[in-house]
Amino acid sequence: MNKTWWKALAVLILSYVILKGFLGVVPRQPILNESIRNVYFHVPLWFGMITLLLTSAIFSIKYLRNGRFDDDLIAVEFANTAILFGILGCATGSLWANFTWGEPWPNDPKLNSVAVGMLMYLAYLILRGSFDDEQRRARISAVYNIFAFAVFVPLIFIVPRLTDSLHPGNGGNPAFGKYDMDSNMRMVFYPAIIGFILLGVWITELRIRLRRVKAALDD
Repeated sequence: MNKTWWKALAVLILSYVILKGFLGVVPRQPILNESIRNVYFHVPLWFGMITLLLTSAIFSIKYLRNGRFDDDLIAVEFANTAILFGILGCATGSLWANFTWGEPWPNDPKLNSVAVGMLMYLAYLILRGSFDDEQRRARISAVYNIFAFAVFVPLIFIVPRLTDSLHPGNGGNPAFGKYDMDSNMRMVFYPAIIGFILLGVWITELRIRLRRVKAALDD
């Protein structure tokens, strides 16, 4: 039980978020209307993605320091789950944008920055597949992973603030929660962030265990 409590917590939180997300009372804001419910899913997915990418970069640093292949394995699996969260974040964001901005992918600096960032991480996976030598693959991809995270953060958090952007909190727009969210929504939104992060860690843990079993069988 000591090792699984956080998984039970993730199930409870996400069950609560899904239930309140679809059936809970939300503010009736112009333009947003019922689509405001997407804040429980779209935004926490991005929080989860950033957390997973940070963890991946940390394990890449650990690999470069210690040379343990297990650290490289953990790094790539955290990146894999983060990319999954990023794809889901883009999908939920496009759905939301279609209702509020009139098209699924408008010419917005933050959206374009996210697209570039996602392509960087897809390139990371392609780079890993281009080497047969395990040590060389692990070393070069670790360096790339650290570089990608160092570029990704300012790309999606700083660049959109320097120009006009449709996204709340960017390009002079007020932050979303300041005018649109109420206390009832915050009681769902903040647990959603924790729940999706825990889900991401859980998915990654399962993938790491499968990779270790496969490696043991190959040996």
